[in-house]
Amino acid sequence: MEWADEGIVLAVRRHGENGAVASLLTRAHGRHPGLVHGGSGKANRGVLQPGNHVKAWWRGRLAEQLGSYRVEMAQAHAAGILDHAGRLAAVASACALCEAVLPEREPHPAAFAALVALLEAMKSEAWPSVYVHWELALLRDLGYGLDLTACAATGATIDLGYVSPKTGRAVSRAAAEPYRDRLLPLPAFLVEGGEGSGGDILDGLALTGYFLDRHVLAPHRVAMPAARSRLIDRLRG
Repeated sequence: MEWADEGIVLAVRRHGENGAVASLLTRAHGRHPGLVHGGSGKANRGVLQPGNHVKAWWRGRLAEQLGSYRVEMAQAHAAGILDHAGRLAAVASACALCEAVLPEREPHPAAFAALVALLEAMKSEAWPSVYVHWELALLRDLGYGLDLTACAATGATIDLGYVSPKTGRAVSRAAAEPYRDRLLPLPAFLVEGGEGSGGDILDGLALTGYFLDRHVLAPHRVAMPAARSRLIDRLRG
């Protein structure tokens, strides 16, 4: 069995003296692990950094085996943000989430495209807002997209300020008044576009985090990745 694809490095762990097992999110083959011979050596260490875009060639005797990778750098996203702790934290969080929630060896081309777009957006000052939109896109790709287009109670499309934790649908401020303490805040930038303030970003992450945990992580008894918690701590800081 053999194939070639492009992928984003999600996670790497040492294997033996010089090898490494790399998990890539590939365009056509989904989240896929493979052994990189010499992956811990100098030649591959800079390539196998979470967030880097690589060309990958996988080979295995059987499709279900771990198999082995040969990788080449396509775009060194990690190197471009080494001096930006917040951006590094966002990339680490995104890669850890993909590693935690995407099923292994199942194609998710939309998730791949969204991650590539997020990595490109790390060059922009608007990266925190883009990151929250990325988590919403990840939820959609997994089948748990939120409906933020109209009020679940009245059908209104303006003054949307909350989300129902039960349905994942938006609720207008007026309709939410009697029970708003039981709803999740909906930051305006997720509905109206533009950039969110610091508080808006944290509200957005609380919103996406709630549904990621409820629908994706908790059912499989998987904890929210520590890298995401570190991103939130840095944004609060």
